[in-house]
Amino acid sequence: MTLRVFFLLMLCAGLPITASAGDLPTPKQGPVLRIQGSNTIGAALGPALVEGLMREQGLFKVHSETPDKANELRVVGETAQGRRVMVDIAAHGSSTGFTALKNATADLAASSRPIKDSELLALQSLGDLKSPGAEQVIAIDGLAIILHPQNPLNQLNTEQLAQIFSGEVKTWEELGGSGGTIHLYARDDQSGTYDTFKEVVLSRRGKTLNSAAKRFESSEQLSDAVSLDPQGIGFIGLPYVRQAKAVAIVDGQSQAMPPLNSLIATEDYPLSRRLFFYLPPNAKNPWAEALVAFAQSSNGQAIVAANGFIAQTVQAMAVTPNALMPEGYQALSRHAQRLTVNFRFEEGSATLDNKARQDLTRVLDYLQQNQKTNRQVTLVGFGDAKSDPARADLLSKLRAMAVRRELVKSGVVFREIRGFGAEMPVAANSADEGRIKNRRVEVWVY
Repeated sequence: MTLRVFFLLMLCAGLPITASAGDLPTPKQGPVLRIQGSNTIGAALGPALVEGLMREQGLFKVHSETPDKANELRVVGETAQGRRVMVDIAAHGSSTGFTALKNATADLAASSRPIKDSELLALQSLGDLKSPGAEQVIAIDGLAIILHPQNPLNQLNTEQLAQIFSGEVKTWEELGGSGGTIHLYARDDQSGTYDTFKEVVLSRRGKTLNSAAKRFESSEQLSDAVSLDPQGIGFIGLPYVRQAKAVAIVDGQSQAMPPLNSLIATEDYPLSRRLFFYLPPNAKNPWAEALVAFAQSSNGQAIVAANGFIAQTVQAMAVTPNALMPEGYQALSRHAQRLTVNFRFEEGSATLDNKARQDLTRVLDYLQQNQKTNRQVTLVGFGDAKSDPARADLLSKLRAMAVRRELVKSGVVFREIRGFGAEMPVAANSADEGRIKNRRVEVWVY
């Protein structure tokens, strides 16, 4: 998606844009943009996106400067007239980004989890931060569960993870391994990585993190500590596995899934998550708007991939059929390829969520560029388990029809619409988040 197309989309969402590429203000003093929040984003991805935007703006001598304070830096460029242009980035955890927006000490919040209802309420004076223009998914990440490289375990389920990190399971022998007492490593309380793990693993089962866990503000330091401890286990964002060993994860009745790029791109991997920029609608900063647009562009998504995260660029991938798949799905996988995107819906509704709205444009671009708009696309819907299987089948097909309605507006003629009900779950149906992940629509092309 080009910057021009993205600006048009934001205008359609009712969000006026005051800056475009090459036309951003450069005040004589002070930073042009202040970003606060997620360490996962702020450690490398955020600075790389800012540097990319500065170069696109035609600035010279773009580089980063590190102040004395840990997990903070300043990205600097120069105009043709030699004026310094500065962007300050502080990466102390997702929650600090929303606090900084409230205190007017940041223009843009970086978060590795969705905004909480309490934060949304506290920031309502800044506008609706859940609106399509404000809540921007810039990348997909997967929480990797990491062990020492020599640990023989290759697979764990989310119930075991909850028992391990709450301290109920204390030794590797209880998991069928060896090595004695388990040593726990976790991110700090301000971290979106920790918030995500707490929500999808611990809180879902009514558990809390064991107080004996060693806590880290730095992702790199946590990963390196686990890779040096034969008894260690930790959770980390995908780019920070480094020298440690990542294991496959099972959730409910799902298949064991390693943190592979393709499984994270579709958000099927049980511990996948979205990375966000939150742009306050009522507190406009042209550099913040331009950075959001750049992050969604093809150049921005290339930077996402270069930094170890999963870009939202749509690609086709082959799927190997297996006996656990319904026969109709096996047949589809023999003759077609699946796109690396899943459409998901707002909780309790058939309305596409904010990422799905962005993905509509990406999928349409792919179909048009690859001449796939005329009867070469099949939509496949899935849902969560219902007491009446026929109802689950119907709802799964209705979700696929909701996606069809949007793409038909742009001239796509579909080959087939399928619904597989509650088959092939990718998450446990015992919690809202799992049910939401199971309510999905896949796109297949011939």
